[in-house]
Amino acid sequence: MIGNVLEWFDFGVYGFFASEIGKQFFSDSDPTAQKLKAFAVFAIGFIGRPIGSVVLGRVGDRIGRRALLTVSIAIMGGATLLLGLLPTYERIGVAAPILLVTLRFIQGFSLGGEFTGSMVYTTELSSPRLRGLVSSSTAAGTTLGFILGSATAAIISVTMASDDVASFGWRIPFVGSVVFCIAGWLLRRGIHETEQGETAATLRAPLWSSLKKDVLPIVRTFGILAMINAAYYVTFTFAVDRRKSESSTFLIINTLSLILVLACKPLGGWISDSFGRRRLMLVLIIAGMALVYPAIHLMLTGSPAMFMLGQLLLAVPAGLALGLQGAMLVEIFPLRTRVTSMSIAYSVSLVLSGGIAPFVSTWLIDSLHRPTAPAFYIIAYGVVGLALVWPMSETNKNRLDQ
Repeated sequence: MIGNVLEWFDFGVYGFFASEIGKQFFSDSDPTAQKLKAFAVFAIGFIGRPIGSVVLGRVGDRIGRRALLTVSIAIMGGATLLLGLLPTYERIGVAAPILLVTLRFIQGFSLGGEFTGSMVYTTELSSPRLRGLVSSSTAAGTTLGFILGSATAAIISVTMASDDVASFGWRIPFVGSVVFCIAGWLLRRGIHETEQGETAATLRAPLWSSLKKDVLPIVRTFGILAMINAAYYVTFTFAVDRRKSESSTFLIINTLSLILVLACKPLGGWISDSFGRRRLMLVLIIAGMALVYPAIHLMLTGSPAMFMLGQLLLAVPAGLALGLQGAMLVEIFPLRTRVTSMSIAYSVSLVLSGGIAPFVSTWLIDSLHRPTAPAFYIIAYGVVGLALVWPMSETNKNRLDQ
């Protein structure tokens, strides 16, 4: 959990300061063009994840889960420090956005193996009756990272002038978090390998033939993840970035709403242990589809109080779903190349849903001039999710050593 707190703090801070970063690294005078480019770079971080999934996933399957988790946090720490120290467009010209894209790609590369590797590790260590609850600690770590990132952004925005935030304030969390990345790396050196990880290392299954055999769980991963993650990033990255220029209150509200998400994640894992992960996932997809339109309307057009209500409408189904997803995904992938196949499936699904969500939302609103336009994009993912999850059987009792 500690590792995910640190890595997702770094990854999330970029989203909270996307507007300021756009002004520093892109030459366009049009604020919308700058923001679109900044969110495109945000998406680059997700595009790096599938490549990291292949490379770091193979480390997890052939060397061990422990080796993967130690390497991933070291890569993230280095990329984050360099991003915080990166010269702007005004100082080095076109090299600035190129280096920004490169570092975001490296951050995504790290997360390509980190998040799914930690989900596999925690789920394999837990008893079958508590897989959902125990593996939700990984998901809880990501939200803690986002909460710390949102709180840091709020503090910086409240205590510094807007010009100072744009010029150097956004750099503070990137540089400061390196201390915590070092602490996380030292902690991870002491973890022990799982039995399944040791077995997988002896199997040394070929990659491409395994991926062909895993096509069905890879496709189902998209159905499990897409709608909830698109809704999550629109709610807790895009919406707050769009409104925070009006008042720093929106960053404070975002932090409070994320605390509810954090509370719902272990609850979702725990409920799924007894109620069934497939059954609960279907309920939450339907709930998200029903709530996303009014929620986005409230977040993008309402007062701060209405903004918070809109976030809370999606915080509960998103938090519950994100809490159960880790165990559910581990349970549908076979042992031979579990980390690699699951990491690739997860990363590609995130690119096609959460990673492009802020960019697509910005483009839809500015093209259609309708603040609620992103809701239809998210609902479409919900339809796909229902079609893919409905035919599945329950996964709770699946054995993880096969």
